Amino acid sequence: MTDPKTLLLARKAELMDDLAHIEDQLDDPAPKDWEDAASERQGDEVLESLGMHDQTELRAIDAALARIEDGTYGTCAKCGDPISTERLEAVPTAALCRNCAT
Repeated sequence: MTDPKTLLLARKAELMDDLAHIEDQLDDPAPKDWEDAASERQGDEVLESLGMHDQTELRAIDAALARIEDGTYGTCAKCGDPISTERLEAVPTAALCRNCAT
């Protein structure tokens, strides 16, 4: 298994870049044409939704990094059992084992 901290930090950097790009696009001046403005508003809504998703993922990554630091990464936050390697490879931010997550 690849080092989870390395994976999480790399994904965090990607998300931060994505969020910066989204912010740049949302800060673009609004078009003067009504039709273009309507199309841009739709695009802005999609960008805002993507930004919210990225922020949610960033919070999960930060929580996983905190668990790595305090030594609880890989231990289910609910039952205390180990989280399987397969689950952590698929979902590196997992805080719950498969049984507790369902």
